[in-house]
Amino acid sequence: MRAIAVSAVRAEPGLVELPKPDPGAGEVRVKIEYASLNPLDRQLADALADDAAPQVFPLVLGTDFAGRVDMIGSGDNAFRVGDAVFGRVAAPPLGRHGAYAEYVCVPQDSPIALVPREVPLRAAAALPSAATAAAQILSDTSVRGGSSLLLVGATGGVGSFLTQLAAARGTAVVAAVRGDGGRRMRALGAAATVDTSCGPEAPAAAVRALYPEGVDVLVDLVSTDTASFAAYTGLLRDGGIAVTTRDVAPPPGVACSAFRLTPTRALLDGLAAAVARGELDVPVDLELPLEKAPQALAQNRAGGARGKTVFAV
Repeated sequence: MRAIAVSAVRAEPGLVELPKPDPGAGEVRVKIEYASLNPLDRQLADALADDAAPQVFPLVLGTDFAGRVDMIGSGDNAFRVGDAVFGRVAAPPLGRHGAYAEYVCVPQDSPIALVPREVPLRAAAALPSAATAAAQILSDTSVRGGSSLLLVGATGGVGSFLTQLAAARGTAVVAAVRGDGGRRMRALGAAATVDTSCGPEAPAAAVRALYPEGVDVLVDLVSTDTASFAAYTGLLRDGGIAVTTRDVAPPPGVACSAFRLTPTRALLDGLAAAVARGELDVPVDLELPLEKAPQALAQNRAGGARGKTVFAV
């Protein structure tokens, strides 16, 4: 089968031919039709080290997929051959499983779920990491109607889903974007947008004009240094909460939650149902063949993502 993998620590990803995997006990084999790109995929490739968790080479990249079950391993199983499924590859060792491939074997009790008939597989592949992260962030921060949320890094996959889910609750989302992304975010439900092209200090006046007392919640998806994150936390009201997905330390006195993704089948079912009902739009901005994944990973490293990128397998 074709797959995108790295051959060794610090090697660049490339297209390889690998044997088709066979499912073990309690596993299903999925013929992947679409995989989606997540920043974690290239961060994993960048961060590989000789002393990291157990690894198997060639190490197949990718976490999110959608396809059809084509073989079932021994033992009890919740799925049948032919089922359309989507989910997230999570089982160790690192590299044995990967979504950037024609086939993947996953435990049937891992975060995978059935795709509703109304949802295209292309859209389902974009949900597992980004939409789950957005839903968890809302839950962790107890965002409610009438509150305000400043979202930094709004135009990517997580931000696009978070904007929609928060707006549906009646939360006023202020989307911090670079350049011309404002119109797109307003179409997804943002109440206002501010431009961060000149750095984190630039949008401060605009946010303070909208919320003189500060915003209720800050969700920062992109800042990797303390100074940038601190500039945004300065826009919180007294008692507001900040969330970072980049493990940045908050300034003293700021209530901060360091996000950790914990997807479940129930959460995937709920998100897919929302898409099926037309309540959640899946912003797939770019579709590429699997062979283009190495170039897409390199471009993603440069930043500025909009919506989701999917690979047709």
